Amino acid sequence: MKALIIEDNADLNTLYSSALAEAGFITESMFDGEKAQHRLQEIEPQLIVLDLHLPKLSGADLLAQIRQDPRLQEIFIIVASADGTWTGHIGEKADMVLNKPVSYVQLRDLGIRVYQNLSKA
Repeated sequence: MKALIIEDNADLNTLYSSALAEAGFITESMFDGEKAQHRLQEIEPQLIVLDLHLPKLSGADLLAQIRQDPRLQEIFIIVASADGTWTGHIGEKADMVLNKPVSYVQLRDLGIRVYQNLSKA
């Protein structure tokens, strides 16, 4: 199963990728919303970890586009953000919202549960 990490902070991107790889996912990293948008035209990951404040295309706009695309609607999306002003609005479109800082263990354990649930489907 594939997880796409869309986070512009390189350290957090590495942390999230490592945690989800340990949970069993094959991970791919993107650092801006526009590149992620283009990549999502080519792949269908089972899980996305999405930051809201991204260069070139915001995570909120990208999330709305993903949810409007019939091919991508079933992706499990975790929004990870330190910006609490968006959580109510975003929570309607995301499967889960995590407030930063997100720990390695927290994301790994969540990734394991998501992986197991997706494997059953």
